[in-house]
Amino acid sequence: MKRFWANASPYREGGLFMVHLDSRPVKMPSGAPLAVPYPALAAAIAEEWNSAGTDFLPNDLPLTQLACTALERVAPQRRSIITQLAAYGSNDLLCYRADGPGSLVARQHAQWDPWLRWFDAVYGIGLITTNGLMPVTQLPWTEDKLAMLLSARSDYDLAGLGVLIPALGSFVLGLAVSEGALATDTACTIAALDELWQIEQWGEDTNEHIRRAKILADVKDARRFIHLSVP
Repeated sequence: MKRFWANASPYREGGLFMVHLDSRPVKMPSGAPLAVPYPALAAAIAEEWNSAGTDFLPNDLPLTQLACTALERVAPQRRSIITQLAAYGSNDLLCYRADGPGSLVARQHAQWDPWLRWFDAVYGIGLITTNGLMPVTQLPWTEDKLAMLLSARSDYDLAGLGVLIPALGSFVLGLAVSEGALATDTACTIAALDELWQIEQWGEDTNEHIRRAKILADVKDARRFIHLSVP
């Protein structure tokens, strides 16, 4: 895509905040103008349009993409989105432990157990863990509790969590990042624990390194989006 504007700037219209590219509003895939209720988010969206190069891709505008997701995907499908995200909690990465070797098992306990305890202490939801390949069955009310937790979140929070949770493979880690309880770099390291252990044994794969860097970038963008989406 080619840059066609000289300057992007946020402006207020009623109780909402929009972004103009010169005299034209940023539009969503539906064709409707993008309008958000958060001034800091609108300012950051304008900033990323101003930072876009002469040639750019939609992925160069992550905050814009997330805002469009919140308005055009999450808002009309809240119940479905909440159900999908809650399912990650029932099969959380942190619940699946290795049988061995001992060094890997010890590392999983050291890095994963504190966040399961955090989740239980803050939200009153204890998750059951398992060893090996057998699937774990959580308590019958667990997924309902996870869904209730998400139902209190805004569409913008859900859009950000819709990136964080799948990227990390963990409802617990995604929520901890969204709350500011866990740094993005640390969360990605914890989520990639098994993979990083394998690298220590057998060496690095270039494609996997690129994939992890992309995950980290997505996690940082999603966390920033959530933290900008405040009145």
